[in-house]
Amino acid sequence: MSHVKVEIASQPDCWLQAAKLADSPGLPGKGERVAVVGCGTSWFMAKAYAALREQSALGETDAFQASEFPLGRSYDRVVAITRSGTTTEVIELLDALDGRTPTTVITADGAEPAAAVARDAVVLDFADELSVVQTRFATSTLAMLRAHLGVDIEPIAADAEVAVRLPLPVHPALAQQITFLGRGWTIGLAEEAALKCREAAMWWAEAYPAMDYRHGPISIAGPGRVVWAFGEIPTGLADDVEATGAAFVHSRYNGGYAALGSWCGGRAPLDPMADLVVAQRVAVLLATSQGLDPDHPRNLTRSVVLT
Repeated sequence: MSHVKVEIASQPDCWLQAAKLADSPGLPGKGERVAVVGCGTSWFMAKAYAALREQSALGETDAFQASEFPLGRSYDRVVAITRSGTTTEVIELLDALDGRTPTTVITADGAEPAAAVARDAVVLDFADELSVVQTRFATSTLAMLRAHLGVDIEPIAADAEVAVRLPLPVHPALAQQITFLGRGWTIGLAEEAALKCREAAMWWAEAYPAMDYRHGPISIAGPGRVVWAFGEIPTGLADDVEATGAAFVHSRYNGGYAALGSWCGGRAPLDPMADLVVAQRVAVLLATSQGLDPDHPRNLTRSVVLT
């Protein structure tokens, strides 16, 4: 079994452990103006958290790719997410902010440079990964940050227990392409799901805000293609997608997770973060169906360290 399969399956336990770190020093306080940064997967988690924090009325929160952070802006705190703690863009930004702005790093390795450069460090070493492809570190970080916002993680982890066992709604032989959609905080999850398909399986996958999808991207929808939505969906979107001949996947919609009630024993729809677990599993299946190694994707390394 690949490392990433084991790591995906371990997420329910990791989320519960991460929730215990919700009161860690350095996490944003109520009313603070905060920027959250990361690269790749970490940036998508930053976007999801930023939307959730603003939605919770706890303070203005922006998310940036670490390389694109606007140094001219003033923030009360900058939070950097980096699994390895060695990513060049993150280290350079933390160095640039040293002495100017309080910084917090969330990482899986407290011995690497990011933890030493930042003012505060929250270490999720239990969620570190052997696979190059990120799964449990990213979602555990988001679980901790959601817990910090006051969200009860236990029922979400219970949803993830279901998600690691569900029959998959996408089969490689029946899908040529997947477009993931989200609204608000789930836009980041949609972008992350698409990235997993591209990284692990070299699969044609895209992501868009659900409301914007009909303003152009829906033109590629058609038979043999899948549209997968996270969280709330706009009225009429499912009908518009199905009219193209594409399959529509959504845990709250009968046309996608058609047997969700029987799979889940009649329980409520999955939390979007647990729905992401299902998408992670689909990405691995897409990889293995082509004979690819999802632990070691082409052209990728654990961390981007630039000379």
